[in-house]
Amino acid sequence: MSGIKSLAKDTAVYGLSSIIGRFLNWCLAPLYTRIFLEDQYGEVTLIYSYVAVALILLTYGMETGFFRFANHERWKNPMEVYSTALTSLMVSSSAFIILGLVFLNPVADWLMCPAHPSFAAMMIICVGLDAFLAMPYSYLRYKKRPYRFALIRLVNIGFNIGFNLFFLLLCPWLMKVTPELVDWFYDPDFGIGYIFLSNLLASCVNMIMMMPELRGFKYVFNSKLLREMLRYSLPLVALGVAGILNQTLSNMIYPWIVSDPIAAKTALGIYGANYKIAMVMVMFIQAFRFAYEPFIFAQAKESGEGSFKAYSDAMKYFVIFGLFIFLAVMFYLDIIKYFIGRSYWEGLKVVPVVMIAELFFGIFFNLSVWYKLTDKTSWGMWFSFLGLAVTVGLNIVLIPVMGYMGCAVAAIACYFVMMATSYFVGRAKYPIPYPVKRICLYIVFAAVLYGMGMLIPTLGSHLLDGAVRFVLLAAYLATVLKFEHIRLPFRKRI
Repeated sequence: MSGIKSLAKDTAVYGLSSIIGRFLNWCLAPLYTRIFLEDQYGEVTLIYSYVAVALILLTYGMETGFFRFANHERWKNPMEVYSTALTSLMVSSSAFIILGLVFLNPVADWLMCPAHPSFAAMMIICVGLDAFLAMPYSYLRYKKRPYRFALIRLVNIGFNIGFNLFFLLLCPWLMKVTPELVDWFYDPDFGIGYIFLSNLLASCVNMIMMMPELRGFKYVFNSKLLREMLRYSLPLVALGVAGILNQTLSNMIYPWIVSDPIAAKTALGIYGANYKIAMVMVMFIQAFRFAYEPFIFAQAKESGEGSFKAYSDAMKYFVIFGLFIFLAVMFYLDIIKYFIGRSYWEGLKVVPVVMIAELFFGIFFNLSVWYKLTDKTSWGMWFSFLGLAVTVGLNIVLIPVMGYMGCAVAAIACYFVMMATSYFVGRAKYPIPYPVKRICLYIVFAAVLYGMGMLIPTLGSHLLDGAVRFVLLAAYLATVLKFEHIRLPFRKRI
């Protein structure tokens, strides 16, 4: 149980930085959706979809590989593992930036911003820097320094938001009041380019703050170690690419399926803005992932077979908290929707579907413990490719019929298939006694509460709606506390 408490503590710290950071970035959505038209925001959504794929390719599974080999009995010096991985990422990221800038115009055409190749240039540099810095972040997680990890992330996000506010709010105001102060560098026609510029400047600040993790030790490059790390990690690249494509492919192929480019970007803008609401679930999953990977390898090293109980409990509590987040967001969506502009509200119907899809993905990530600990990471690759096939097929079929709602349906089908296949194969290859019946009961109970919250008539009063849904949310928590025999710290003992 001490392992679960440690996991919960680290998840809370990582989660605090992730949730606060994502929340602050989330708060930019009202700004973007009120300043830019739907098709402009759709262009931002499209470019960041490609960025997400590029980051997976450029880190090529080295984060998980580092955790595996830093805890490996054959490699006694974790700093040698860190130095080797860091050097590899530095070379590959530099090569990516150079090649990207050399072939800038074709890249800009691919990103559908041929009139603004500078947009592509900024994101190429930004992706290269962020890919390289993934290893220092992993090192902080390995050293169990969640507070420094959280500080750097929050400062980075703070600068990103500050630059956004400066370029999108302050500079336009100054152009009207005292244009001579800003007209020498500020161009109102640059538009969404300032979103990318803010990101790039924040990444440069991030690089400066990470300098202590990049020096103070002897750089050692072990080519044999790198080959073994790549042999372990490369299947994770395919897994990661397939996984991120399952999240972003809908955005990337939408303009190719819908013939009208403006209509396609407008739909992507609406879908992307509403996906931001579902980011609450993504925040939780990301926080859990940051803590869970170091946790599973450390548990396997220290506890052996005894770690099975820890993995089982981690899955159960992950689902419990994930369902709570789903209910809380859906019960108060009438309030949360004000984070995006009114013109984007027509897409609110995708929120519950996307949130459940992300919950399935989180469960799939929990299930990944069996093939990561047995060094059979190729299984994760095949699961992700299966999900990718579902995503591609359903998007091609559903987008012409359902529009962006087809993207959401494809996502939930994809993650359900990945989750189910990973569970059944894992049960045969590396059986972990997950409390499946109890987890299923919690899911059914949450579904019933969700249905009640949406269907119970309350005379159209938002206040009464909120009160009824609060009672239902409290009922969920009370039921979980009772079944899990959890005693609240302020509850008096009888």
